[in-house]
Amino acid sequence: MSAVFKREFRSFFTTPIGYAVIAILLFFSGYFFNAYNLQNHNANLTSVYTNLFSIVVLVVLPVLTMRAFSEEKRQRTDQALFTAPVSLFGVVMGKFLACLLLFAAALSVTFLYAFVIATQVTPDWLVIIANYIGMLLLAGLIIAAGLFFSSLTESQFVAALITFAFSFVLMMMDSLAALTASTPWLSEAISFLSVYTRYTGFTQGIIHYDHMFFFLSMQALFLFLTVRVLDTKRWS
Repeated sequence: MSAVFKREFRSFFTTPIGYAVIAILLFFSGYFFNAYNLQNHNANLTSVYTNLFSIVVLVVLPVLTMRAFSEEKRQRTDQALFTAPVSLFGVVMGKFLACLLLFAAALSVTFLYAFVIATQVTPDWLVIIANYIGMLLLAGLIIAAGLFFSSLTESQFVAALITFAFSFVLMMMDSLAALTASTPWLSEAISFLSVYTRYTGFTQGIIHYDHMFFFLSMQALFLFLTVRVLDTKRWS
């Protein structure tokens, strides 16, 4: 797994993808920090993380995961992965952790904003840490889903498009739940899948363990599905 992880992580910096992900996050987080904190003399970073939600879900993560397996299939190097002395689970986890580490490294710049605020007032570190945890859990879910969709096609564009569509549907769960309010059981089922509602708790400094379990279990589900897809392709 470590070999796959190192190979995947290095590949982000031999292509524009790694630099693009970091640049997008730096640009938008810096913009939101300036607009909501510096300009308004506000010490609460919640607005930064809340506004980053849609950027991360719809733009950053689909781009980050689109080449994970699609590029391997296009270049016909996926067979090397199947015959490597590592389990398919190790291959999937290596790619998953590489994507998550790159995202976490790019997101860590938001801690600098807290230190800037700390020069004037004492920031609420619990809220900042909860925001960071929530964003990583959210990213883990979209990354795991992105890896699954990438394993289904050899087109990076198609993989990114499907991940974008999936992420958009997740964002719209609250609206869909409202539209189906006349059917309570359906509305409740859709509300259960709302990632935005679960994520906003973290932005307020509230860590619900059931929400953490939801994100982690969804990650496990998509990682399992990715392993099954690869296993099927290996024997086909």
